[in-house]
Amino acid sequence: MPALENTYALILAGGSGTRFWPLSRNAKPKQLLDLFGNGTLLEQTIQRLEGLVPLENILILTNAQQVDAVRAIATMLPPGNVYAEPAKRDTAPAVALGIGLVAARNPDAVMMVLPSDQLIQDTAAYQAVMRDALTTAKKTNGLVTIGIRPTWACPSYGYIERGEPASIDGLHCEHPPVEVKRFREKPNAELAAQFLEQGHFTWNAGMFVWSLPVVIEQLASHAPQLAGFISELRHSHDIDATVAAQFPTLTPISIDYALMEKARRVLNIEATFDWDDVGSWISIAKYLEKDSDENRTNEPISQIESENNIVFNARPGTRIALLGVDDLIVVQTGDALLIANRHQADAIKRLSDLLPPELL
Repeated sequence: MPALENTYALILAGGSGTRFWPLSRNAKPKQLLDLFGNGTLLEQTIQRLEGLVPLENILILTNAQQVDAVRAIATMLPPGNVYAEPAKRDTAPAVALGIGLVAARNPDAVMMVLPSDQLIQDTAAYQAVMRDALTTAKKTNGLVTIGIRPTWACPSYGYIERGEPASIDGLHCEHPPVEVKRFREKPNAELAAQFLEQGHFTWNAGMFVWSLPVVIEQLASHAPQLAGFISELRHSHDIDATVAAQFPTLTPISIDYALMEKARRVLNIEATFDWDDVGSWISIAKYLEKDSDENRTNEPISQIESENNIVFNARPGTRIALLGVDDLIVVQTGDALLIANRHQADAIKRLSDLLPPELL
């Protein structure tokens, strides 16, 4: 594994709060919520890096609307390590900004790119995988991805098709990488079932590990605009001014499209840790208390002849009671109440078009 002082982590902590409304809002999306009573997902992401990355080498990218809330959570980091993007430009420009910020500090670094909104509870297993990913990235000319072994034929994730074991001189690790054949975008249900049956696919978890010289070289070949932006940041005498002037001009595109699908060599390490992207209230329900009628709740409720409901009460001093209702999602906050069919959990974000601005 690379020396700690040469290891960096970029945590992506932007995004909107529409899937978990009314608990989440644009200024306080999923990663800034304490959903499970053990700290926010952003806090947990930072804490998992203890011993892997020095605190001063952890950078967080967010947006202007959320930057104050992020800084209030990430008090263990130097304040200057939290950056607000001046415009919304998708993941490739965001990652390029992070690469540029790291390159300005240490052009030979090895860095991880990590989402901030995933639930991972087995920290020891997580660190073991990430240590091997860092070692692999240091010893190879490839870009390393972390894949999640599929547990069902999910049509809403991207997939990575795995190939032969990678041949890398001098690499000895518990979690050996394989060559990536190709990235497969979100499939329909039938194709997802085929991927699951074939057995050599992983879900794309959006976690990447690479050395700066390798990723910058690949960006120069496949995304020259982003490579030019990184070069300007690396040599800038006023990074904030360069970001403010240049970042809004970058073409919005995902890092998968801009780089990963085109790169000369991509490697995949399959995760052995637990993983949940906590994509909806259905996901959260798995971690809530369950009663004898399959109701999942974060606080005690009163109920008669009501089954299979999800109830999340974030309004202290109140009680939610159910009578003769099934398959509902009920979420109560101080200023809003959601009542939804649990089978339409993924459509909750559509309500944002109908809500008054002060509730978004």
